[in-house]
Amino acid sequence: MITRVIDRNFANMRLDRFLRKAFPDESLSVFFAVIRKKKVRVNGVVGKANQMLAEGDTVCIYENFKSVSEEEKNNVIAQAHGRFGSAMPACKQSVAAFASHVIANPEGVKQSTAEGFAKAKSTWGKSASPAEKQSGWGAKELDLIIQTEDYVVVNKPSGLASQPGSGTRPGESLVEYLWEWGRREGLDFKPTIAHRLDQETSGMIIAALHGDTLRELTRMIREHEVDKFYYALVKGNLKKDKGTINETLTRTDAAKGSKMKVGETGKNAQKAVTHYRVKQHYEGYDLVKIKLETGRMHQIRAHFASIGHPLLGDTRYGDFALNREAKKQLGLHRLFLHSCRLEFTWHGDKIVLDCPLPKELQSVVDQLKPIRHEHR
Repeated sequence: MITRVIDRNFANMRLDRFLRKAFPDESLSVFFAVIRKKKVRVNGVVGKANQMLAEGDTVCIYENFKSVSEEEKNNVIAQAHGRFGSAMPACKQSVAAFASHVIANPEGVKQSTAEGFAKAKSTWGKSASPAEKQSGWGAKELDLIIQTEDYVVVNKPSGLASQPGSGTRPGESLVEYLWEWGRREGLDFKPTIAHRLDQETSGMIIAALHGDTLRELTRMIREHEVDKFYYALVKGNLKKDKGTINETLTRTDAAKGSKMKVGETGKNAQKAVTHYRVKQHYEGYDLVKIKLETGRMHQIRAHFASIGHPLLGDTRYGDFALNREAKKQLGLHRLFLHSCRLEFTWHGDKIVLDCPLPKELQSVVDQLKPIRHEHR
């Protein structure tokens, strides 16, 4: 058994956060497991992940952590500042992604440090070799940007379907990989995604780890309380450095796949609003940062194609000749669309998560010639 008495530096902190701060060498799954198995007690009562600790509370952990020495396990009082690092303020922490530090980005928004970032690694997507695809890419390869008691955020690679469906082999979707991961973690709920990305799109997806969390996340997304941002490389140079595309989208189904028609009226027409800002002009292309106000199928792809600036690598709405040239000259083998940022408030905390461009997209950008100045 490990015992800790809460001092002023850990007062008013959630139990799960205290465990992460007090035992930084242990994995998050270890903390979730001991809480779920009721092996943590606060003042003799079974502890809950989200309960707030008070100065003087006694936390008993009926598990032997590998990072704690035998001598420490019998020590009933721990000095937070000396043993666990720098002191934390005695107030509820409000930091992005529950990271231990925050930094200011160029846009003036606080965001998480490396703990809240996806790895800038290459993803196999459609350009992977058959050997790579047959190597068992699955739960063991999930790129978890953040894992909390309530949800996880995953960096989905291009080429991976968000969920099972026609054209997707059994067991080869993000949802199924999350189920496999959940079994390994001993969860009693199948992790479920709260929103989707097109198969060709890479970037962040939120998955709930509990039923009540799923209901709350889907409500937040439905009521536009989750801000979703994307990077896209589009054909040509936009006349305005920032703007809004406000055109309805209507779904049409065909043997070759569903598409969205822009600007039609009628009972099936859906409101769709896309905000954008040019991040950098290049010769023949613009890198744009996009914020969705609505989340319709193919919204970004259809909207930009409708104004004459289709996304590079888009095989459904794009410039096919330009796509062939980009594949040959720039090595672009996929759609240039990436979910790069999520912003939302969860239980009073402002969460800001950033996910950099994967290597295969950054490589394309690095080959382009900038013109004028970069827009922040």
